Amino acid sequence: MKFRTIKRTSRLTTKEITMHILIVDWSGPIPALKYGGTERVIWGLGKCLNELGHKVTFLVPDGFTGDFADSIALDHTKSLNDQIPENVDIVHFNYPPRQSINKPYIITMHGNPKPDEHIDPNTVFISKNQAERHNSDVFVYNGLYWKDYGTPDLDKPRTYFHFLGKVSVRVKNVFGAAKIVLKAKGKLMVMGGERWTSRNFTRGFKYILNPNITFLGMLDDAEKMKVMEKSKALVFPVEWHEPFGLVVIESLYAGCAVFCSTNGSLPELLTPEVGLASNDSNKLAEALRNFKYDPKRCNSYAKEHFNAEKMTLKYIKLYKKVIAGEPLHTQNPTYQSEKNQVKLVS
Repeated sequence: MKFRTIKRTSRLTTKEITMHILIVDWSGPIPALKYGGTERVIWGLGKCLNELGHKVTFLVPDGFTGDFADSIALDHTKSLNDQIPENVDIVHFNYPPRQSINKPYIITMHGNPKPDEHIDPNTVFISKNQAERHNSDVFVYNGLYWKDYGTPDLDKPRTYFHFLGKVSVRVKNVFGAAKIVLKAKGKLMVMGGERWTSRNFTRGFKYILNPNITFLGMLDDAEKMKVMEKSKALVFPVEWHEPFGLVVIESLYAGCAVFCSTNGSLPELLTPEVGLASNDSNKLAEALRNFKYDPKRCNSYAKEHFNAEKMTLKYIKLYKKVIAGEPLHTQNPTYQSEKNQVKLVS
């Protein structure tokens, strides 16, 4: 393992020991053009690592398009160890590998593992809540590379609310969002997934046909930003333990407040100045009506707390720790007994 010390002027730091980091993800492509939370995160991570002078290689199955990293096509039929370049200093997995790895590595846990699932001692969680639910204090908040999103127009009139997420997934609770918005006498734009499925139609007939609810389907980044620039807030009453919530920070960046349930990480992503977490739909509806909206404050909050640069610096500290031979946990993280996810009270 060879390092070279360089002196480099950077917006992140002035001196850094360079490394070769292999970033591994099981799906793709990178970057994600529409849906793809993990892909958005590791795209920004790779960019920032490159800006610090590190060498980055992606090992992904469906290709990488960019000029800041090398790329290797991941072959699921082959051993991971056979696909890891010899000159790599550390491997950053974004899913749990099902075999022993011969190089120093960390694993970012982007989802919620099953209660009986084996969790590697070099696992990094993506929120304090997710870590605590697995007897851990090792977490790094997701950050996004905001330059890719452009500069939102924070002065446009905002006349409706929005929901962003897979509408076909029941626990995302799109119809709960619709109920809250209609209580507040507002209009809702729904982004993500397909409008017409038998399950959606059965559960949400009265909302699907409501003229104040508009289903826009899957949108790319530019289209999403155009919708969110005219939205007062994201309404996101999920009924599962959200590991992080990229839609929350995307909405904040666009100048939108956030009104959500208290499940998972969501309360820790907000302050009273940018939104409210509650499991009472009446309180959320009242907040939609009476909140003091400030798009510039929401945008600044997202840029300060959930940017890719901040995330990258925290990962670098963990890389160095693991390369030095120290595990991130002395014992494997384990699922802790907890209360069930909370549903909204009407």
